[in-house]
Amino acid sequence: MPAPRVFMVVALLTAAALLSSCAVGPDFKPAAAPDVDRYTKDPLPTRTTSTSIAGGQAQRFVKNMDIPAQWWTLFRSPRLNALIERSLKANPNVEAALAALRVAQQNVLAQEGKFFPLVQGNFNPIRQQIPNALSSPLASGATVFNVVTSQVIVSYSLDVWGQNRRAVESLQAQADSQQFLVEAAHLTLTSNVALAAIQEASLREQIAATHELISINSKMLGILRRQFSTGYSNRIDVAAQEAQLAQTVATLPPLQKQLAQQRDLLTALAGRYPSEEVPEKFMLSIFRLPRDLPVSLPSKLVEQRPDVRSAEELVHSTSAQIGVAVANMLPNFTINANGGYTATALANIASYASPANQFFTLAGNVTQPIFDGFTLLHQKRAAEAAFDQAAAQYRATVIGALQNVADTLQALQADANALKAASAFERAAKVSLDLVQQQFQSGYTNVLLLLNAQQNYLQARLTVIQARANRLADTVALFQALGGGWWNRPESASSETDHAARTSGDMQ
Repeated sequence: MPAPRVFMVVALLTAAALLSSCAVGPDFKPAAAPDVDRYTKDPLPTRTTSTSIAGGQAQRFVKNMDIPAQWWTLFRSPRLNALIERSLKANPNVEAALAALRVAQQNVLAQEGKFFPLVQGNFNPIRQQIPNALSSPLASGATVFNVVTSQVIVSYSLDVWGQNRRAVESLQAQADSQQFLVEAAHLTLTSNVALAAIQEASLREQIAATHELISINSKMLGILRRQFSTGYSNRIDVAAQEAQLAQTVATLPPLQKQLAQQRDLLTALAGRYPSEEVPEKFMLSIFRLPRDLPVSLPSKLVEQRPDVRSAEELVHSTSAQIGVAVANMLPNFTINANGGYTATALANIASYASPANQFFTLAGNVTQPIFDGFTLLHQKRAAEAAFDQAAAQYRATVIGALQNVADTLQALQADANALKAASAFERAAKVSLDLVQQQFQSGYTNVLLLLNAQQNYLQARLTVIQARANRLADTVALFQALGGGWWNRPESASSETDHAARTSGDMQ
């Protein structure tokens, strides 16, 4: 049979096997969405409480409100927007996640290559000597001669039981899981930058409030010292005010330390070294609290959270691996063929003119495992156990996701109440401090009342600052808990991010 016919037969057998083959093992079915319609035990109120200070407006909970891809723009801070955009282009964790995605995608393509026959070319020149005691295989009777062989070798394993298809399915699910991990890395980065910026703003406000109180204490100490020098005050009062001033000054270094570390964190998130500090500086006044907050249904949340989707794809991958394990226990069908020319001189083989130089081999093979010490059986059981493990981890991820949203929704309500109470405390403390200062300067009250009023006012100011920052931070946490709106990001934006990572990798 001529060599072209050999390959035609191989192709026909391959097509027939593919058309008649089936994929053993379970077909993956996504888990049902949680059968709940809310996150908290009690119904969610329509809005939070409000108070008449900056950042004290009420926030509304809007069911099924969609989340924009660039959710951080809702805080209306150009500085935050600029820093996040730069961080997305330079953060090494995002680049690593994109590189891992490309690895997973190439693994899928590599496995898909097994759907096709393996075709190899072979050229084998041999110089050989036959012992004189044996007869020469050549008509000339020569005992020293050359043998030149040129051939094409084709081998193919028929995917009768769908082993390779299940393997591709498993790898594709892993690639899809990694795609969602890319989205998770994107969401984690943007959330961390926003939270770090808010924390920096809070620290700057706390430092400013502490400086203000230091100034108040310094002025009161000056008054006490003048009164002491004229005999209208005693040394105990002066010493008490000196201690109060020193205590207030001592609170500055820890705040300054936290601020420096927060600046380092923002710089690192932007993909820079600590010496290359980012130019943006943040104060609470540059953020606007979003008025409308999205609240997705739990059934929708499992479609939006990247970590949940990634866990679901891992369940899919382990499900396909069960099919691979089952197929390994069934007969394996392979076809091998090779054909070519052999001659005693390269010139003869190059001409391909003589049918006498032509040869071919066509062979089929069926292999059925009979006894392997139960290895394949235990591998199948291990694949089933891996599926059970992945399914349990998926359920845990779903429960954790719903818990995140519930915790954040409750925190937002508590934050609003805390800010309202802190605002009332600050107003009362400021009025009390002003009155006590006036009375102290007129000699109608003692230094202990003054010190108590100063301490109350500082605590009230710091409580308000922290409460404002908590409202902003927990709003960020809600957007993160709901998935961050990645599904609304244009494909072009994803392609640009991927291209940036590729370019960065090529430059290294």
